[in-house]
Amino acid sequence: MLDLKLIRDNPEKFKTGLAAKRSNIDLGALLELDVQRRHLVVKIDELKAQKNTANDDISRLIKEKQDPKPTIASMKTIAAEIDVLEPNVKALDDQIQSFLLGIPNIPHDSVPKGGMDANQVVANWGDKPVFDFKPKTHVEIAENLDIIDFKRGTKLSGSNFILFKDGGARLERALYNFMLDLHTTQHGFREMSPPVVVNAASMTATGQLPKMKDDMYRVEGDDLYLIPTAEVPVTNIHRDEMLNEEELPLYYTAYTTCFRREAGSYGKDTRGLVRIHQFDKVELVKFVRPETSYQELESLLSNACRVFQLLKIPYRVLMLASGDLSFAAAKCYDIEVYSAGMDKWLEASSCSNFEDFQARRGNISYKGKDGKKKGFVHTLNGSGVALPRTMVAILENYQTPNGDVIIPEVLRSYMGGLERITRR
Repeated sequence: MLDLKLIRDNPEKFKTGLAAKRSNIDLGALLELDVQRRHLVVKIDELKAQKNTANDDISRLIKEKQDPKPTIASMKTIAAEIDVLEPNVKALDDQIQSFLLGIPNIPHDSVPKGGMDANQVVANWGDKPVFDFKPKTHVEIAENLDIIDFKRGTKLSGSNFILFKDGGARLERALYNFMLDLHTTQHGFREMSPPVVVNAASMTATGQLPKMKDDMYRVEGDDLYLIPTAEVPVTNIHRDEMLNEEELPLYYTAYTTCFRREAGSYGKDTRGLVRIHQFDKVELVKFVRPETSYQELESLLSNACRVFQLLKIPYRVLMLASGDLSFAAAKCYDIEVYSAGMDKWLEASSCSNFEDFQARRGNISYKGKDGKKKGFVHTLNGSGVALPRTMVAILENYQTPNGDVIIPEVLRSYMGGLERITRR
């Protein structure tokens, strides 16, 4: 959530930022509500001062044995007017809060302006594999090896749900164990294992609600949601808490299953692992001091890239342009892996700095050694990394002419020394 006072003091800056993010939010309407509220608050404060004065006068008149009835009548009139006005302030508070919850974060100054075509490739790593045969897609490879059953996944749950089998299931387990070990032993993250269902307050704090309600799976009757990413429960660990400055930064990682309806994406990449409703992901979340958050973003990006370097998967890093940023992000890097069978780049990780946007929504602040609140923390989040497209890249880039898949060396100890996946 944006700071209303900052919007009030710098309206043009925020209008420019929202325009860069392709948002048509009318800040003028918000500021008009703010003016109305502040006018009412001043009026109520004046009336309360008059009521206090009248109350003092009544005490004095009684003490002096004079008739207090006219003053009492006047005080009752003032009190009645206050009773009328205070609900109006509450109504305006609710309108302003609702308005603020619908406003996206504005881009950082370093973010390029424009839509997807303005995204900038800022790094490349690794060489695309060269084959002396026509590489197959991961769908063909998985079906030939019988390690992913797309048809039975659909039978069990519907389209875009997947059943991993044998070497596929084992490879998936090896991947998330490898990632958790990497981030906890080499990158300084603390491992968490959070719930995969959360309440509406948690989804609101990280920015999924109300904006992206249609993309979420909701548990009817309980007002609970299946998480779209572990970012939601992990960030909310400290919702409504004031952290100590000396304990910052805090680094958390978590492996969870994630659920996305992809309500606006039907018809896109419906075959295979590229766009599915249930998938596994290792998440990285940081709580940091504001002045360090952009250094922390670069470090977060490096942590995620290290996964692909160790897997020896070619990747590139994109700095997203303002119009391609998510609702809550001020700046974001996407890491795209190369898939040889489809000959395309696939997003497998996003690393974002939300600044204090989520922390304001979730009331996550921090205090100094003197115990006084210093402000809101900055939160960052990155996929460390998502498994489905990483699996695509492994299957397609490590395929052999006879249809087997070589297992990346860094994963072999997680697969009992197995060097390749073959058909059983």
